[in-house]
Amino acid sequence: QVQLVESGGGLVQPGWSLGLSCAASGNIFSIYPMVWYRQHPGKQRDFVARIRSDGSTTYAGSVKGRFTISRDNAKNTVYLQMNSLKPDDTAVYYCNVWDPTLHMDYWGKGTLVTVSS
Repeated sequence: QVQLVESGGGLVQPGWSLGLSCAASGNIFSIYPMVWYRQHPGKQRDFVARIRSDGSTTYAGSVKGRFTISRDNAKNTVYLQMNSLKPDDTAVYYCNVWDPTLHMDYWGKGTLVTVSS
């Protein structure tokens, strides 16, 4: 059973930086891509960034150049460094991994990021 626990959310001002972490239990962390999503109030959940097992990354256009996803396989943790934050970045951020062998989609409970002056 895979469990994902996000942390690091909080209230910051526009232009500030914030780092999120997602700690994973289970033995699939280093195998499959890890993904960050976010959900704005009243909206659907949207893709933010993905990091594959080889370290290659993909970003949503709205965060490219401002956010950086990384992973530490030894710590079973994936990170999201968010710089130059904007009010539109206000959302609940979720960590996700899809296990294609079991057809299981794992999600954390999310961590709230609020960007406001």
